[in-house]
Amino acid sequence: MPATQAGVIDQRGRFREIYCAVLEARHGLPDYLPCEQALTRVGEESAGTAQPVELGPSNRRLVAAVVLGLGFDCIEEWLEPIGSVAEHLRRYGYDLVLIKVGALSSTANNARQIRDALLAMPAESGSPRLVLIGYSKGAPDVLDSLVTYPEIHSRIAAVVSAAGAVGGSPLANDAKEYQANVLRHFPGAKCEAGDGTAVASLRPATRRDWLAANPLPTDVRYYSLVTFPQPERISSVMKSSYRKLSRVDARNDGQLIFYDQVIPGSHLMAYVNADHWALAVPIARTHATIGAMFVTENAYPREALVEALLRFVEEDLSINGRGR
Repeated sequence: MPATQAGVIDQRGRFREIYCAVLEARHGLPDYLPCEQALTRVGEESAGTAQPVELGPSNRRLVAAVVLGLGFDCIEEWLEPIGSVAEHLRRYGYDLVLIKVGALSSTANNARQIRDALLAMPAESGSPRLVLIGYSKGAPDVLDSLVTYPEIHSRIAAVVSAAGAVGGSPLANDAKEYQANVLRHFPGAKCEAGDGTAVASLRPATRRDWLAANPLPTDVRYYSLVTFPQPERISSVMKSSYRKLSRVDARNDGQLIFYDQVIPGSHLMAYVNADHWALAVPIARTHATIGAMFVTENAYPREALVEALLRFVEEDLSINGRGR
């Protein structure tokens, strides 16, 4: 159904204006794509505002606090992330920090870790600056933390699902915990077994039941950034999971169906023309052979995308303030 009928506020038009402006102004960034190729047009997109796009230093100095998905700690050392997104953002007064959570643990376990990490940060006067971004399983971890620990609300400016497994994934229905646990044997992996229920927490029935029983707090503003790639933008390593998900719905990113990535009642920012890994896991940049053979569509202008995300949120908060 149209996003507006599902209680979602369609703001794709304005996000497109901001992202296009950032892309054109930052041609030197890695993995550049023209704006029309970077985003996917789906249905009737909302109109933009035609207002100028601010590309200078941030006034609010927002900080992206990112919670990554299942197994990230297991592959982090092998991945050799170069921190280029954080370095880019700092040039314009923004920042990015990673919040560590259990790589193989449940949403409830990770919700507590998110709460502890936020409360350990120095309290600041004035408006909150943290934009809590949940990628993949990080999104339900974030939402669980919001519901369970209201004491963190005052520290959060906004919450974003970035290819978030808000509604879970049908792939988790057939998956077993031991399959995820294999990641502990990845080269250089230092992750722990945790409570061993990460896969179970991603099953659609689990997520639907949780959402039905846990209304989201209304004093936080929610946004959704959805990966909705063209079929040719799916990496070869994800073709099989893409086909498997396509038996349910062909509109998927190789791991999640597009509508399962949307926070109920959130502001829809964009449909991104990238598969699930391309959005946040820069494998091909540090492992060229694997990129050429397996993650064949991993290149994506992540630095420009995150800058546009923060500029969009900053502008929206300045106009509408916090809260839904």
